Amino acid sequence: MQKNLYPQFGILLVDDEEAFLRSMSIALERKAGFSHLYHCQDSRNAMSMIAEHPIGIVLLDMTMPHISGDKLLQKIVTEYPDINVIVISGLNQLEIALDCIRLGAFDYYVKTTEERRLIEGIKRAVRMQEMHVENQALRRHVLTNTLEQPNVFASIITQDKGMHAVFQYLESIASSQQPVLITGESGVGKEQIAQAIHDLSNNTGPLVSVNVAGLDDNVFSDTLFGHRRGAFTGADSARPGMIEQATGGTLFLDEIGDLSPTSQVKLLRLLQEGEYYPLGSDRPKLLRARVVAATHQNLTDKQASGAFRKDLYYRLKIHHVEIPPLRRRVNDLPLLLDFFLTQAAEEMGKNKPTIPKELPVLLANYQWPGNIRELKALVYDAVSRHQSKVLSMETFRHVLTKENPSLLQANLENSNARVFFPAEQPLPSMQEITDLLVEEAMKRAQGNQSLASRLIGVSQPALSKRLNKKIS
Repeated sequence: MQKNLYPQFGILLVDDEEAFLRSMSIALERKAGFSHLYHCQDSRNAMSMIAEHPIGIVLLDMTMPHISGDKLLQKIVTEYPDINVIVISGLNQLEIALDCIRLGAFDYYVKTTEERRLIEGIKRAVRMQEMHVENQALRRHVLTNTLEQPNVFASIITQDKGMHAVFQYLESIASSQQPVLITGESGVGKEQIAQAIHDLSNNTGPLVSVNVAGLDDNVFSDTLFGHRRGAFTGADSARPGMIEQATGGTLFLDEIGDLSPTSQVKLLRLLQEGEYYPLGSDRPKLLRARVVAATHQNLTDKQASGAFRKDLYYRLKIHHVEIPPLRRRVNDLPLLLDFFLTQAAEEMGKNKPTIPKELPVLLANYQWPGNIRELKALVYDAVSRHQSKVLSMETFRHVLTKENPSLLQANLENSNARVFFPAEQPLPSMQEITDLLVEEAMKRAQGNQSLASRLIGVSQPALSKRLNKKIS
């Protein structure tokens, strides 16, 4: 049995005809991807089943023995107003349909209605139910200002209120299987957000990531849909596509803004129909994974220029999260700096260096076009060059002041500031402090021992002795 697209609630089918229950269940399972289905052939048991199971949708027949459909409809609407009831009747009468809607039915269909149209109507009801669940969850998060699963976000280093709001929103849409669009500049951590979405869903399948930038239409189709043996020259064996590999999990499409127009049509069809055809096959397969897409591009501008389809954009944007850039998360800089310093030092087998006091000031005044990815690269480069107790400023000065020359003067004005020592590190010994003082004096004197000795108030022979001792 395939994975239910909406795992937070089930669908109850109430009908006295066993053949209809069986055929409707097969259609919902095989053609729509639902599996949390409950059957009730005796209308007297319907209310107890609703009380016992997490029912969100009821498909209700009108003409049944014991309790009629209209009376059962009134009971459900009165006692469980959050449940959407769809009446499926053998009676094709407008007056009865209107009466059902007045009594609170979500929709009304005749059993002879085209199956595809009926399934689309059920999907609409499910989406409405899903939105209701999400709104309740979001309201709960906003009122309590807490996270239900903070462990999911443990790997995302932040204390920013904007990021905390993003986490709350992600938790509120955790039950949904509708697409999510992640936007934000390069390097802000969109991949981590995709991983969090996957983890929150509690889906049993894997997270499968595909960077679609640069894929031509044929490669895109083969990568996502897979192919049958003999589908094209060189296809010596069948290969499942990324969609099939992500069954029961999440399909992450990165750099979606670079998708070609032809590939956009294929992706739109996949999201609209919920099915696809492997290359060389005439038998469709169901999409059984949640689609998460990400881009650093402005899709609104691309729509205006005709480079990105509006219908695809709104299909992807059913849920949308914008990740703020690092320059709007200045309070995160000390946390990220400390985290990357620890990580880099461990990987390179070095002691974690002390942070010069002027460094946080320099970082806070930089615009960070490459965001967190750029900060990590700078820290790793600085640690790789690190030789002394205090982290050298040269790597940061070279890059940051090159992008913004006004930072150079601010950095020089702060160059006389003392070095601070993180609370989690032991204080240096007097000998180490002396070495730090000598090193700083030599830097400011540009290697001139005579000038350096005057800066720290010792004789030049004493300074030379200290330098020779340090070298030896």
